[in-house]
Amino acid sequence: MSNPDSFIDEVTEEVRRDRLFAMLRRYGWIAVAVVLILVGGTAYNEWRTARADAAAQALGDAVNAALGQETSQERAAALAAIDTTDMPGSVVVKLLAAAEQLASEDSAAAATALRSIADDANVAQPFRQLAALKLALALEAEASIEERRALLEPLASGSSFRLLAEEQLALIDIEAGETEAAISRLQNLLADAETTSGLRQRATQLIVALGGEL
Repeated sequence: MSNPDSFIDEVTEEVRRDRLFAMLRRYGWIAVAVVLILVGGTAYNEWRTARADAAAQALGDAVNAALGQETSQERAAALAAIDTTDMPGSVVVKLLAAAEQLASEDSAAAATALRSIADDANVAQPFRQLAALKLALALEAEASIEERRALLEPLASGSSFRLLAEEQLALIDIEAGETEAAISRLQNLLADAETTSGLRQRATQLIVALGGEL
């Protein structure tokens, strides 16, 4: 009985092997495709990462070179000339360029650049808020009190720059002759646990100058 059993086992094994080879011939390309996709995806991710790193390095070198110029006008021009298309650091470069424009007293160009950032819904909120704050400062001598208030009040009501915005609103209150309102804002700053030592000192000096109580 052992010989017939052995023969049957061999036949069964051959049938299984034939079926396996048939399945491999029929569906083997799927396994090959999966392997190629995995290998190709890994290679593409490596290439994309290397490309992003190289682009970031190039952008950093360009910014350092621009900031190494002698005058604010030259630094602003060099920063504005940097191609930041589709670069994550484009907003930072624009903010740096606007700061140099302000330093060179080109407030009109700085205001245009800052407004474009503040109004861009695709820019991250903290950068938009920073641009709005700097825009209010850039417009200090040119814009109306109402326009500057409109920029600062949303920042004071809830943002990373709310304390600085409150300080600027207090200065606007002083400019508008609203002394009591300015003193109240400054006293609120002194009572805020997040107020920095520098801001606390400035607020104290203003309250004293305005005749208010600490």
